[in-house]
Amino acid sequence: MIVAAAVIAPNNSPLYLSTFGGEDDSARLSTLVHCSLDVVEEKVAAGLRGTAPGDGPDAYLGLLSAEDELKVFGFVTNTRVKLVAVVDDPVVKDDEMRAIFRRMHAAFVDAVSNPFYQQGAPLVSPRFDASIRTIATSLGAS
Repeated sequence: MIVAAAVIAPNNSPLYLSTFGGEDDSARLSTLVHCSLDVVEEKVAAGLRGTAPGDGPDAYLGLLSAEDELKVFGFVTNTRVKLVAVVDDPVVKDDEMRAIFRRMHAAFVDAVSNPFYQQGAPLVSPRFDASIRTIATSLGAS
């Protein structure tokens, strides 16, 4: 299950961060997401973005870090917005995470396409939050 999800602006300021575990894990998960941004920057700078068969460069960065039972995965959009998910599932497949990030990216695009959304502002849309929560609970539910 996804225990935290984040959308980070190109300047590394958080646009959205939500944790789905207990209150006492919130600070730990926030720190884990923030620390993973260094790995994202390294992978993007080194051009280590993976490729899917028959496609161009893939925005999916894969596993960024692991701490105890938690794994952090990342995704970078063409505009350098970073999507990060923290998972507590010991066995999660890259294909599952790619699908999760595609859905998160679609929800993000939908939210920022709102004419009343100001670029770079935190995402406070209840609809976006509900979409991310639905996506977060979908991992491992199938």
